[in-house]
Amino acid sequence: MATLTIRDFDDELKAQLRVRAAGNGRSMEAEVRAILADVLTRPVSTVGMGTRIAQRFNGVAGEPLELPARTESARGAEFPE
Repeated sequence: MATLTIRDFDDELKAQLRVRAAGNGRSMEAEVRAILADVLTRPVSTVGMGTRIAQRFNGVAGEPLELPARTESARGAEFPE
């Protein structure tokens, strides 16, 4: 088994880790192992962010938007020189 040393670990994170470990009945070291194992063994999503957003809002019914009638034809942008 390998040994891992973490330097400059934030004191607040360490305190949160201690509380989480105690709540799960584990040492801080065992809690870190459990967290890493959980995160690193999850399946990696191959779906992009745009697809995930579309899936989240798919089927959300709302009032249809009434678009105003266009009174003039489209034109290109004008930039000052």
